[in-house]
Amino acid sequence: MTTFSLNQQLDHDCIALGTFGRSQLLLFNNSLVPWFILVPETEACEIFDMKPDEQTILFDEINQLGRFVDREFNTDKVNTAAIGNIVRQLHIHVVGRYEDDYCWPNVVWGTTEKKSYTTTEVQSIIIRLTTKVDDYFSPACEHITN
Repeated sequence: MTTFSLNQQLDHDCIALGTFGRSQLLLFNNSLVPWFILVPETEACEIFDMKPDEQTILFDEINQLGRFVDREFNTDKVNTAAIGNIVRQLHIHVVGRYEDDYCWPNVVWGTTEKKSYTTTEVQSIIIRLTTKVDDYFSPACEHITN
């Protein structure tokens, strides 16, 4: 198996938060909605190409992250999708939505309206992840403060 490498587009568009189970956890850098991306450390491009035990683990991660987004951000709806038309690397969007957000009821991807996260906002999300889903989440080294 080859060493895991994050797709350049995901690296450019997102903030690497750390690991979430066996996946990398990213935060899409648009604070208008809580938009997380799970990137399983696999060579598979489709969920159905993963081994059954890997699929089970991934779906557990999706469920845990979706529940976190819904509860911590008090969303009206959580959108979960694995599209991959532009970025072929398998990744799953878990997006908290509000009936009054900037593009409701349409999808968030492909829109140009954006507001980048501040360092304080990112740190707050990391603290919430660490306290609410600590069995799954480990922050990236650059986010660990003493």
